[in-house]
Amino acid sequence: MPVVEVVPGDITRIAADAIVNAANSSLLGGGGVDGAIHRVGGPEILAACRDLRATALPDGLPAGDAVATTAGLLPARWVIHTVGPVYSADDDRSAILRSAYTRSLVVADGLGARVVTFPLISSGVYGWPLDDAARQAVAAIRASVAGVERALMVAFDAAAEEALRRAAASDH
Repeated sequence: MPVVEVVPGDITRIAADAIVNAANSSLLGGGGVDGAIHRVGGPEILAACRDLRATALPDGLPAGDAVATTAGLLPARWVIHTVGPVYSADDDRSAILRSAYTRSLVVADGLGARVVTFPLISSGVYGWPLDDAARQAVAAIRASVAGVERALMVAFDAAAEEALRRAAASDH
């Protein structure tokens, strides 16, 4: 079980073995965390994503799954791209959200990564309520049996940091 740590700041500036990207299924860049990772990491990441789309993932990456590429110019060896679900008040998609974390950890473990940074997946434009997104993230990471030692939850603002700290302080 990885140790969960809450770290405020910019995920593109925090050193780790792997950085998790809250990607969209196209893997070809977007806004928010995805845009920042592609912008800071440079063209190598997009080239690797295009290769994946041309070979293993012609239809894109399904929500809840994860895949790794180079990290380009980021302070990490790998970017692990995962797709979180769009929030729906009418359809419980929490298992898909948790899977985005657990699949990312499995991919990280397979690469030999021991320290992984995570954004708060689906809590931006995908509309997942902040407190629940934080609870789902911490629960999924704590339930993982992957050999990752530390999962750094990077809080992009004070509200995310508070939600993550509350979730991390909880026993469940």
